[in-house]
Parts: sequence; structure tokens; C-alpha cells
Amino acid sequence: MSPDVATQARYVDEVTRRRLPRPSELAPYLRTGPLRFWPVERRLASAATIWDLRSAARRHVPRAVFDYVDGAAETETSLRRSREAFARIEFVPSVLHDVSQIDTSTTILGRPSALPLVFAPTGFTRLMHQAGEPAVARVTDRWFQLYLWNDREAGLDLVRRARAAGFSALILTVDTPVAGARLRDVHNGFTIPPTLSLRTLVDIALHPGWWFDKLTTDPLQFAVFKETGGTVADLINRVFDPTITIADFAWLRDAWDGPIVIKGIQTVDDACAVVDAGADAIVISNHGGRQLDRAPVPLEQLPSIVAAVGDRAEVYVDGGVLGGADVIAAVAMGARAVLVGRAYLYGLMAGGERGVARAGELLRKEAVRTMQLLGVTRVSDLDVSRVRLRDR
Repeated sequence: MSPDVATQARYVDEVTRRRLPRPSELAPYLRTGPLRFWPVERRLASAATIWDLRSAARRHVPRAVFDYVDGAAETETSLRRSREAFARIEFVPSVLHDVSQIDTSTTILGRPSALPLVFAPTGFTRLMHQAGEPAVARVTDRWFQLYLWNDREAGLDLVRRARAAGFSALILTVDTPVAGARLRDVHNGFTIPPTLSLRTLVDIALHPGWWFDKLTTDPLQFAVFKETGGTVADLINRVFDPTITIADFAWLRDAWDGPIVIKGIQTVDDACAVVDAGADAIVISNHGGRQLDRAPVPLEQLPSIVAAVGDRAEVYVDGGVLGGADVIAAVAMGARAVLVGRAYLYGLMAGGERGVARAGELLRKEAVRTMQLLGVTRVSDLDVSRVRLRDR
């Protein structure tokens, strides 16, 4: 054995020889994390991604409620394709830049925003958590979602109430002339209010906390649906107006003197039409895949619509966004901002207002980290040179 080999052998023998550890050496292994006594705190603290919040939500609420949020229409192909589109994003980083300070701020409808991110208006949130919409409103900006009803006078009254309540913008959702076929709801027998059945009784046993919260707080009430009973699709088809046309937008423009965002745009022609009619912004959206299955993928439609609209209106996008990297990718492809729905609803189901705040925090942290690794320090510097959409 050569001297060098012998020396190495002695060194290995010395460092691997068994011995009792010194007390000072044990100290680093005996440290404990912060004690969290409340289950909701433990759930949220352990969530490192939106997917973790989704897993926590799935355990915490009845299956029918979770599936109402998580599911989409028919075969759920639109939802899968939207998520696959973000998976096809390839970032193009640039190195050797000072990325110690990152500015994620932008402006949305002329107002400053800490992130190019909007929590999309959603419905039936008190089914997900008893705190409902106020838990979301306290974490984000206040935009009011409007569907046009058969009863136009009632819709006009709702617009007036939204203005009096201090909402800063109106989102007119136009992709729901009738309800999409959300088959998870059908298979779960999901109705509003829930119908008492053997499945409901099993849910009570498995999720007593959720049921306790529902039964010991004010009954569910909806500004849109004065009479409940039936599936969500039944309620939509009873109230929403399937005759809505571009002419109805002019009526709304007269009734609302603030910014109007048109949500549910999926083609260049429709984008140009609503902008010509006076829309301040549009959301490229297929309603999270919950309406027309196999609809266009919003992220794929984004570049052509941005090019067609130009600077006449702000262009937002949603669908399949489950991380801050998705937000950064969409902005680099031309979106002024990105809307998320399921991402924060998973947080709402997992932990109420704190869960919504946790979702926002996770999205922000991932957005910052993505910009740092891209070598971009300001949202305004994101452009198509930083991303490309790989072939399928």
C-alpha cells in the first residue's frame, strides 16, 4: 500500500470510528420549529406551493365542495390543456445581474399594484369557508363581477349597490349564456343548499368542522339567486340571460361610470369588438375550463390578442395559473396582469382568510424567485425575449 493510500485509509478510519457525541454537538439537532397549536396554522405553514394548499383543501372540506372548485366541464380537457400550456413554457434566463432587489409592482387600470396579479371574482365562496367573499376582499382589491340577468332592473340595482359599496371596477363575464356541463357536480349530487342523503350524512361524519361552521353561522344567501334549490347549473339557467349581445354592453357603459373589464374573451375578433365598444380591459379566459370544453387555451391566444388590441385596452389572462412562475410567464408573453381563481380558493378552503393570504404569499415569493433566476429586476422589463412556448 502506497503512503498516500495508507494516509487516506487512516483518515477514513478516524472519521468513521464510533464514539459518544458531545452535548455541544447534539444542540443543533435538538432545535424545534415554532410551536403551532391551531390546526389551521399547521396546515398553512406546511404548504410550500399552491398544490400543497390544494391537498389541504381536499382533506378539509366535503368532496362535493372541493370538486365544485377543482373541477371543470365535461371531459375537463380545457382545464388540462391550460395547465399543459404553462408546463410548455421555457424561460430564457440571463446571468450576472444584480438581482438583490426585485420590483414586482405595476399598474392595473391606472392604479398601483404590488404584483401583476388579480384575485378573480368567484361565486359561492361561503360554501368553501364560512368567511366567504369578505375573507378575499380583505386580502385583495375590490372588483365586482356581474352577469346580466333576465331581470335587467335587478341587475341595474346590483350595479348601483356595487358602486355605493366602493367597488372600483366592474367585471362583466360574458361566457356564460348557459351553464357548462360540470359533471363532477352531477356525479356528486351537488345542490344548493345540500340535499340530505346517505352521502351527505357520511360527509357530516368525515368533515364535522365544516358542517358545524355552516350550521352555526348565518344561512347561505346570494345576491343573484333569490330562490335556491337544484344544481349550480339549474340556478344559472334560471337567472342568467342567454340573449345577451354586444348591444347590452352599451347599456352597462351608461349605468357604470368606472372601469369595465370584459371577462371571457377567447378570440381576436371578440377582443376587438368589445374594445371598440368601450371596454377598458379584457380577460382572455375560458372560465377555467368550466363552460365550453375544448375551448381555446387562453395562454396560447394571448400573443395574437395583445397584438390586435395594442394599447387601446389592458389585456389580462387566466386559466391554469397555479404558481408565481406562471404569472411571470404570462406577463412576459404580453399580459398586463394575470387572474387567479382556484389558487386562492384552495387557500380559502384550507384556512379561510389566512389561507387566502398564504396563497398570495406563495404566489409572490415564487414570482420574485422566478424574476431573480431570470435576471430581471422589474416587471416592466419582462418581455417575449424571456420566454418561449415549446412545441407539444
